[in-house]
Parts: sequence; structure tokens; C-alpha cells
Amino acid sequence: MSDASDYTPPKVWTWNKASGGRFANINRPIAGPTSEKELPVGKHPLQLYSLGTPNGQKVTIMLEELLALGHKGAEYDAWLIKIGEGDQFSSGFVAINPNSKIPALVDRSGPEPVRVFESGAILLYLAEKFGALVPTESAKRAECLSWLFWQMGSAPYLGGGFGHFYAYAPTKIEYAIDRFAMETKRQLDVLDRRLAESKYLAGDDYTIADIAVWPWYGGLAKGLLYGAGEFLAVHEYKNVNRWADEIGARPAVKRGRIVNRLQGDPAAQLHERHDASDFDLKTQDKIAAKG
Repeated sequence: MSDASDYTPPKVWTWNKASGGRFANINRPIAGPTSEKELPVGKHPLQLYSLGTPNGQKVTIMLEELLALGHKGAEYDAWLIKIGEGDQFSSGFVAINPNSKIPALVDRSGPEPVRVFESGAILLYLAEKFGALVPTESAKRAECLSWLFWQMGSAPYLGGGFGHFYAYAPTKIEYAIDRFAMETKRQLDVLDRRLAESKYLAGDDYTIADIAVWPWYGGLAKGLLYGAGEFLAVHEYKNVNRWADEIGARPAVKRGRIVNRLQGDPAAQLHERHDASDFDLKTQDKIAAKG
């Protein structure tokens, strides 16, 4: 280990705002709103408040897959939540997700609005609402939900662990990067071994398990997360790469992954989605061309 530290934790931790690195302005040890602001409401039954991170992509991919299957009730408005500006701490957002994390969904198709937060919960809610992309047979359903919850438990090691210390932390800490790189590679091996056995994570059928895992681990396998593809030797995971390519080629995935996206190719950024035609008319390259 090359980075010895003489830091000694105090008896009682106190919040040092200056030590938070890239996200110091939005991370805090308390919950609740910091501003009074209502959320906008569009014309569709489903109102999504999100950002095009891997967790946000899960839900927009799911919605686009449902629409592709012909479920007209899955029409949605996708409103942009700029977490770097603290939108997630507004009173309106906290009312639908007390945890102040994207994504959050409000289903307004019934007599009373229904809030759903946490991306995995949203996927399962939508799958059950529309009777799609989740198996009904007991053993297959159990396999699907096991992989769905595997992702919910594993991704914090990839994102908040490896991604933070490798790409975002103000100083490079060898121990932290090594520890989380080891865990991330173990997770990739778990997936690679499973995908050697079956076409998709839950078996022969594409399900919410794949939709949950792909934005994180498919993106990682294709070198799209944290600039870490070479460091983690992601090319070694042949089955994960096969699966990632196959899912990435799905038209609904291509649409869903660009919704609420603020980075990268302007043609792959649709800041908000309110109509199917927005994919053709309102990506950032089209908006820039209009002047």
C-alpha cells in the first residue's frame, strides 16, 4: 500500500462540508426538503422525475419496453431532476421520495396518485401493473426477483464504492480502490458465470432483472462507466459482453437510455420526454441545429 494515512477518526463524527469531493454540494447527513418547489405534472398517466444515470435509465428503458409491447397506459412524462443543483431536495420531490434520490414515479392513472420510489420497486410496480417482463410461474419469478435484488444490493459497491473512489474522490486512496475493484470484478464474474448458463439473467426470457442490471454492468462491460474499462479488464467477461451487446441493440433500450441524459453525444441526450416524437425532434443536436 502506497498511501499511508495519519487520519484518526474522532470520537464523534461531525460534518466537514469541504471534504466531500465532487458531490460535496449535494451530499448531507440529514433528510428533508431545503426549498419549497412543487413538481411539474404533464399530460400522461405516469410522471417520472429522474436523471439519466444508470438508476434513471432502468425506469425509462422499462417504460419504453412497455410501450413497445403495446401498453398505451405506460405513456409517460419524464421530467429532469438536476441533482447537481439540488432539485432532489425540493419539497415536491421529497414528498414523493423521502430519500431524495432519483428516480421517483407518480402513477396518476387511478383515483389517487400513487408514489413509487427506488428503481427496483418502480420496475416491479410497472411489471405487475402491466403484466409484463416479470414471470408468473413461481420458480422463474423467484429467479427474476433474486437477480433484481442482487442488482439493488450490488450496485452500491460499484457506484458508491468503486466509481466514487476511482473517478470522483478528491484523492486516490489505494486501499479503497483495490477493495472495491476486487468486489466489482467478483460481481462481473458472478454475472459472467450466470450468463454462461442462460441467455438472460432469469433464464430464456428478457425480464426486469436484465433491465435493472444492464445500465450498470452492461455499461461497465462496454467501458461506459468511470473510464474504467481497461483498469477492470472488462473484455475478459465474454458472456457479459455478449448479453450487454444484445440488450443494447434493442430499440426500446436505445430510446430509454438517452432520456434525461445530460452528458455525451448531443444526439444521445433527450433532456425531457413528453411524447414519442421527442426522440426525433428534441434531442440536443436537433435543438442546437434550430439555433
